[in-house]
Amino acid sequence: MNDRPFFRVTAAAPELSIGAPSRNAEASIAMIDQCDANLVVLPELGLTGYTCGDLFASTSLLNGATQALGTVARHSKSHDKIVIVGLPMIVSDSLMNVAAVIQGGKVHAVIPKSFLPTYREFYEGRHFRAASCVDVTHVNILGEPVPFGTDVIVAWEDAKIGVEICEDLWTPIPPSSHAAIAGANVLVNLSASNETIGKAAWRRDLVRSQSGRCIAAYVYSSAGPTESTSDLVFGGHCLIAENGSILGESRRVGDGLTPILFGPTSITCDIDLERISHDRRVIGSFDDARTQRHADFRVVQLESKQAKRASGKATAAPMRRIDAHPFVPDESQELDERCAEIFDIQTAGLCKRLSRLGKTTTLSIGVSGGLDSTLALLVAIRACDTLGKSRRDIVGITMPGFGTTDHTKSSADTLIDETKITREMIDIRALCLDTFRSLGHQPLGIKINEQTSVDSLQKQLLASHDDARDLMFENVQARIRTMLLMSRGFVLGTGDMSEQALGWSTYNADHMSMYNVNTSIPKTLVRFLVRYAADHYFDGALSEVLHRIADTPISPELLPPREDGSIRQDTEATIGAYELHDFFLFHFVRNGFSRDKILQLAAHAEFNEAYSSDVIAETLNTFIKRFFHNQFKRNCVPDGPKVGSVSLSPRGDWRMPSDADPDDFRQ
Repeated sequence: MNDRPFFRVTAAAPELSIGAPSRNAEASIAMIDQCDANLVVLPELGLTGYTCGDLFASTSLLNGATQALGTVARHSKSHDKIVIVGLPMIVSDSLMNVAAVIQGGKVHAVIPKSFLPTYREFYEGRHFRAASCVDVTHVNILGEPVPFGTDVIVAWEDAKIGVEICEDLWTPIPPSSHAAIAGANVLVNLSASNETIGKAAWRRDLVRSQSGRCIAAYVYSSAGPTESTSDLVFGGHCLIAENGSILGESRRVGDGLTPILFGPTSITCDIDLERISHDRRVIGSFDDARTQRHADFRVVQLESKQAKRASGKATAAPMRRIDAHPFVPDESQELDERCAEIFDIQTAGLCKRLSRLGKTTTLSIGVSGGLDSTLALLVAIRACDTLGKSRRDIVGITMPGFGTTDHTKSSADTLIDETKITREMIDIRALCLDTFRSLGHQPLGIKINEQTSVDSLQKQLLASHDDARDLMFENVQARIRTMLLMSRGFVLGTGDMSEQALGWSTYNADHMSMYNVNTSIPKTLVRFLVRYAADHYFDGALSEVLHRIADTPISPELLPPREDGSIRQDTEATIGAYELHDFFLFHFVRNGFSRDKILQLAAHAEFNEAYSSDVIAETLNTFIKRFFHNQFKRNCVPDGPKVGSVSLSPRGDWRMPSDADPDDFRQ
């Protein structure tokens, strides 16, 4: 790694003077000096201008381009940036459209354009020759032989840079695809793409999809409006993508904002090379592509003058957004679309499962008045409505225990009434008391005997200390609830993915069901799904109670409430904030990041609460410890639909031994 935890790249389009290489060299240098980046990518033919036409046949223009290249190269001694510029170059008596890679005062590689557009508004075949298999392997630049060809990758520390030019991206198999298979993880494109109606969206989709297909970063720089406007207008559209997502894009002509008439455009972002490397390791089809016959690539190694950075040290804010809630989109429209899609996936999964059961099968759900059971109930209702089944086939069972509060009990009762499902209520306290007697257990240290009644025990429990803990007391209640549910019929599970990750469930109790529609829904998303349902699927009293449930603190309610009736057992006060745990879960499972890398990212994420670095580190340690120690629970969980990129199903996404040691993962 260099002095940053990321590889910083800039795509830039300087102001241009058509046919004036010396002035373009000055403009390029001014732009390069402004960029705080490891890599700066400039547009196609940027040292002369793309629209020079038959001036490309002029010796003066071509000599000027070579001199301008030397000017930019010599200036690069003053910084440690890699710069890629575009120019016309004579190669073996042919004129070629090339990209030159510059660093440390030298030109290190030259890559020619593979595909020349000679259709509609483009006429490159009049001036240039495309790359071919008969090209020379080296060209002489500034008195030194330099590797030449489309088979060149430039390496700088962890970055492996593959270069293509404009039209190359628009072809069925872009050259960057071969470069990626050969190891390039940062793909760049020097372009001169004119603006026409709808073309920007197409360009954006190409950049995004190529970065995703190649599991790479893609840096795209296009010429701006200071190109000739005789027949075309160029927009200065610069884009940076990574693994199928646009990280950032510049202003462009036609973006609907204040018109760009003159002036440069640029965008700078940080690329996560570690994430790219992880995805290439785990996506087997990428390795399969390597086994096919492809040309060998030459690697040109660059050296860095920058001091090495010790892993885990604090760094400046990254130039990329660190999403504090990776499972929850920020934009309201995207969040609504995500919620609607998740509901449909959950509903489709449950519909299929119900279709394989007897027509008289009832669906049992423990309705607690909490978030998870509410979400599962809403999915069950939508499934029954979709299949034309009566909602009365859903049996909502409330099972108040020693920790149930009036608030959640009231929410559960209202929820059942308003959804018009079948209601059952079983007070589990007497069964629990009998179990405590059979086990010889003293709940929360309270002595019981044959004469102890439920009411007397409840009264003593209410007077117990807030810090009192009793795992057996909690587990007995949870298992009795599951026993009652399992005895009623087909049980729909309610536990979410965050609880699975942390093992926040009682084994063979809320841990188990016949089918679990919430199995890959993280806790931070459950609340939004319930609110979405309240706003889009229901109205009136039902909508009100759904919002009430969404605002209720998260608790299993297995410990007695406080004397004022409020919830005593706040889950997040015990194990840490779920927004932190979900952040850790995403980056540990989805990206395979180390503890230090996750802490680096968390330091720059904007969470709902302001957490100190000590709290974040302590919560991460809790996550890692619990994640490892509770794999035995995840190894035997019921079926349920995957809805996102992260899932902990032992039959699919996450297969891990229950005996794995977490120690090295906490360092």
